[in-house]
Amino acid sequence: MNESTNWTRRRFIESMGATAAGVALSSCAISGDRSATGLTQEALAVKPVVRSQDLEKPNITVGYVPVNDCAPFAIAWQKGFFRKYGLNVKLNREASWATSRDGVIFGRTDAAPVVSGAVTNARIGAEGARHAPLCAAMTIHRHGNAMTMNREMWDAGLRPWREYNGDLEAFGRDFRNYFDKLPAERRVWAVVLSSAIYEYFVRYLSAAAGVDPLKEFRVIIIPPPQMVSNVRNGAMQAYMVAEPWNTRAITGNEGVGFTFAQGKEIWLGHPDRLLAVMESFIEQYPKTYRSLVKAMIEACQYCSKSENREEVAKLISARSFTAAKPKFTRPGIVGEYNYGGFDGQKRIVKSLDTTIFFDLPDNIPHQSEEHSTFLWRSRSIWLMTQAARWGQIKEFPKDADKLASQGWRTDLYREIAAELGIKSPKEDFKVESPEVFIDKKGFDPSQPVQYLNSFEIRANSPQSFYMS
Repeated sequence: MNESTNWTRRRFIESMGATAAGVALSSCAISGDRSATGLTQEALAVKPVVRSQDLEKPNITVGYVPVNDCAPFAIAWQKGFFRKYGLNVKLNREASWATSRDGVIFGRTDAAPVVSGAVTNARIGAEGARHAPLCAAMTIHRHGNAMTMNREMWDAGLRPWREYNGDLEAFGRDFRNYFDKLPAERRVWAVVLSSAIYEYFVRYLSAAAGVDPLKEFRVIIIPPPQMVSNVRNGAMQAYMVAEPWNTRAITGNEGVGFTFAQGKEIWLGHPDRLLAVMESFIEQYPKTYRSLVKAMIEACQYCSKSENREEVAKLISARSFTAAKPKFTRPGIVGEYNYGGFDGQKRIVKSLDTTIFFDLPDNIPHQSEEHSTFLWRSRSIWLMTQAARWGQIKEFPKDADKLASQGWRTDLYREIAAELGIKSPKEDFKVESPEVFIDKKGFDPSQPVQYLNSFEIRANSPQSFYMS
């Protein structure tokens, strides 16, 4: 590869961003037309406990992305939780996670879900993230995502992580053997947003297996609905995305790949989506914001109940939400997850933690009075260590605690949840035990720099990005 093909990572992201923006703009009309509108009969039957006239801004626009984690938004609209708290919400179907984030930053929407990491990286100005005072007071859900690999990787001997029985060295050999046989331009792994937890998981996994993700392959940005088609046409070999776009790829569905691992196998209990707003929204419309968070907490509680999950999976298959068949949305919501494969074997795993909306299953390490919608500020610190690890910021922020407190509003969540009779942990930070991470390396938020420096594979500065 010659010097003319050597792009910096930032130039590549800027170029991709311009392309994505054009795609997003061209699809805005379609996206808007497909959004859920009006009020359902169920919602109309709900008696508000908050009067609209008592809110500073009762009419708000809330974004969502067509993946399974739009479920709480769909339920809040369908069941009337928005109406219950005095809100008249216009739901806006977003083209990608970049447009969902940027819609909030630029004021097109008042609130929207963002990929875990987007709030933190907007605060620290990580490469590929827009610098803005984003805030979040709650997690929409934990888990609910996975890594998909293509048929060629299966044929080369790679298998779902579960079948490696924790042997990172064996996986690393198979992973390297496959990629070593490919030309540089075909070593591609896609994620939904730069400088966010999915990118960090891809890099974290690779590095844990002894493969340097800054040297061995490229990470590109693709909107969720385009993942399967891009694997089919050979544009990339693997991707990480939220369901239903992993289930859609497996044998019996599209048949283009298999699920290598769910995100929970990289970090058990990790936060996936946050409900983002600008700091100014909280300051200008405090009552409105409290109503929004309450509606979303109750929607998450509804999605969490086992008796409601079949209904939830069916609702989000509607054209207004994921437009995916129930057989695609159901596994990630109900918890009957199929890893797929091309040897005729069944790899269905039943688990209560496939997607976590509120109640935490017993296998998830958690503290007293903790539930899924609660934010740990220490996890914002973890995300900062990854931004520094991969050269997206020059160094770990000296004011990390302050940045975490500004972006992850645990203080507000406690107040709002308490008004619903929900208790929360009293602390903002917690130690993540070694057993929750794939490499068995625990995280102590009081020693982030020591944690960062403990990784052998890391960037000391932004790396060159190569394109063919």
